[in-house]
Amino acid sequence: MSSSKNYTPKRVLLKISGEALLGRGAYGVDPEIANAIAEDIASVANSGIEVCLVIGGGNIFRGMTAAAKGMDRVQGDYAGMLATVINAVVMNSVLQQHNIDSYIMSAISMPQIAETYIRDKAMRHMDKGHVVIFAAGTGNPYFTTDTAAALRAIEMDCDLMLKGTQVDGVYDSDPKKNPEAKRYDTLTYTEALAKGLNVMDATALSLARDNQLPIIVFDVHEKGNFSRVLNNQGTFTKVVVSAETAS
Repeated sequence: MSSSKNYTPKRVLLKISGEALLGRGAYGVDPEIANAIAEDIASVANSGIEVCLVIGGGNIFRGMTAAAKGMDRVQGDYAGMLATVINAVVMNSVLQQHNIDSYIMSAISMPQIAETYIRDKAMRHMDKGHVVIFAAGTGNPYFTTDTAAALRAIEMDCDLMLKGTQVDGVYDSDPKKNPEAKRYDTLTYTEALAKGLNVMDATALSLARDNQLPIIVFDVHEKGNFSRVLNNQGTFTKVVVSAETAS
């Protein structure tokens, strides 16, 4: 999707999957990728747009995968929440190296590492232009970081939620396996849910739909892409209430 029309939201939430931090490795965080993503976040934050983040933990631990192999699901989900805290600590450090005032707020209390999430405190950080990284999901098992991202975006009164992935939008099938896969420019929440498309889980999509929170899915690895999509440029998929609200 390309357009000359500028789109400049005041406040946005960027959701990054843990896998997007992997790089070529099978585990952990690739420092070069973390630095490149931090550069893009810093560019957007320095432009005056208020930014908050939710980072998944799939590069370290996935509770659902562990549960499928016999681990208790609740314990697995708590381990997954701790994985998101590790990613938040890494990204916070990299952002601060780019002279960005950033703070971690965790849904699970761990005062030596992060501030405990309190909405009013998070809002004050954002009002000052600080980047806030929300860690530990919602603090509850059975909820994904996609749902945590939608929830925090709504709580922070964000104009837009962006999901930074390893592909340039939402496709009707896996583009890495099917060269004929079709990318959607625009989707409605209802279409995404009905077709079972890999945008976000159903709880996150329903929450966004009920609160009319637009979602943009884009390739977070393409340098400068975060800024471009916020200006309605480049390639991405936008998920909205109806096709009429896409522009």
